[in-house]
Amino acid sequence: MMRSTAGRNLFREFLRTEYSEENLLFWLACEDLKNEQNKKLVEEKARTIYEDYISILSPKEVSLDSRVREVINRNLLDPTPHMYEDAQLQIYTLMHRDSFPRFLNSQVFKTLLESTEESTNDS
Repeated sequence: MMRSTAGRNLFREFLRTEYSEENLLFWLACEDLKNEQNKKLVEEKARTIYEDYISILSPKEVSLDSRVREVINRNLLDPTPHMYEDAQLQIYTLMHRDSFPRFLNSQVFKTLLESTEESTNDS
């Protein structure tokens, strides 16, 4: 699901209905940061991710434990493309265990399955 743009978009649509879209947006921002080579852009993107998803002042704050938050705060002094890996894994695990099973039982997913079965039968 996460490897395909269409799959991510469908899952994002579902997460939006659950008011937890920020988890996927954070995960995607971390993926983008991992692919950045330019040191200046790494610093900018790392700061933006922090402000958008880690800061307790952010309306899109993701749920992370205090240990991971401490590591992030230390890493902000010298940002790297992989500085959010622990946090990203925590959020991925949360989505995998919590949101994704509900997604598989959702009307959004059932509608996708029905339309896929119809197009397969029409072929």
